[in-house]
Amino acid sequence: MICANGLGAWFARAGRPVVADLCASVGAIVFGAGIALVGQMYHLGEDFAGGMLLWAIGALAAATLTGSRGALAVALAAGSVWSTMRVFDAPDLLHLPFLALWFIAAGLAIAWNSRVAAHLVALAALPWWIATAFQSDLKNFQPFFVLADGAALLFGGGLLLAAAPWRTAHCAGAVLSTYGAFSIAGVAILEVVTSSEFFRTQAGAVNQPLWAISCGVAGAIFAFAAAAMTRRAGAALAGSAIGLVLVAAATWTAPQAGEPWLTYAVLLCAMLCLVVSGMLDAARPRIVAGWLGIAGVIGAITWAVKGSLLRRSAFLAVAGAIAVALATVLNRLLPRTDQ
Repeated sequence: MICANGLGAWFARAGRPVVADLCASVGAIVFGAGIALVGQMYHLGEDFAGGMLLWAIGALAAATLTGSRGALAVALAAGSVWSTMRVFDAPDLLHLPFLALWFIAAGLAIAWNSRVAAHLVALAALPWWIATAFQSDLKNFQPFFVLADGAALLFGGGLLLAAAPWRTAHCAGAVLSTYGAFSIAGVAILEVVTSSEFFRTQAGAVNQPLWAISCGVAGAIFAFAAAAMTRRAGAALAGSAIGLVLVAAATWTAPQAGEPWLTYAVLLCAMLCLVVSGMLDAARPRIVAGWLGIAGVIGAITWAVKGSLLRRSAFLAVAGAIAVALATVLNRLLPRTDQ
């Protein structure tokens, strides 16, 4: 560790920041290896998650002192493993301590104004939400509802951060909103897939934890707040997409007669709002996420719908006609650029 960080300091003074960052990253990795070696030599308690927490704290300290993006990556990776293990060790408790680690890392990404660090922070949020989505033991609980709430919070929070008056927050907000947009599209596809009879095995309304619902509502509020701050219709349509995905999740019911055509229509409208939002804000990742969501939702509808092909074809034909009409209107309203 002394050699790695000493070399890093020497390279930093020599004006070679990339190699210096690499040395700090190696030092953080060696720190984790040292924890494992000491634990094995002295037969310490088999609290593997505690060791990962110690590793994450040390790597985060190194990242804070050196500004190393690699050390931050090590800290977030170790912290994600620690949090996931704690989630499955105590399935009835929400693992909030990880949020402290995450917010410190997010603060570093904003302070550094680093797109790489923002990507690392956004990626680290996904394992926590996925692990948390599968830990509840509520009756009639569906994990993808929690995923929808997490995607909404990530998307709306990113839009609000990008609209903040602080220049250093713009980069992090744009990255977080990109991950949120793709997450919203993925959740919309999951909602259609899980609406089939194979997944709908329990009767009664679906339960959602109150804290998860609050996160989803907060995400939609953040998006509309960003629209009010920037006075741009794109953010408002993004908030509409978030709201429609949450409405589709909230109105999802257990086995009933017929197909949930209303849910399918709401999700397609949500993805169209996402596409239009990206076009109005010139946000290409949002446009890509929206079109992928439309394709995935249509493909999932084709797979999930049972019975007559005529109803399925009629529904998709109507959806296609609406999409063509919307594209025609946008072609006339949006300004054209010279190629």
